[in-house]
Amino acid sequence: MEASKFDIADYLDSNEMIAEYLNTVLEEGDNTDVIIALGHIAKAIGMSKIAEETGLSRPSLYKALSEGAKPQFSTIMKVLKAVGGQIRINPISA
Repeated sequence: MEASKFDIADYLDSNEMIAEYLNTVLEEGDNTDVIIALGHIAKAIGMSKIAEETGLSRPSLYKALSEGAKPQFSTIMKVLKAVGGQIRINPISA
């Protein structure tokens, strides 16, 4: 029996799950973790759909949202908007 490979994208099947996942990564992760998380979310929604909404090509998206990538902030913002997310700032309590 072969174990199936865990893929977080399989579980990102609602806006609520996507938001929860991204918020957790934003709170606990670093830049790389956030970029990789956006890649998982884009894959879950459909890379073609995200490419269409951002105006970026699928290969560009795969490259920008892969481990070790350093995408421009504008790319991150386009992808966030395409996946239905937004950045909100909350004051950090002392």
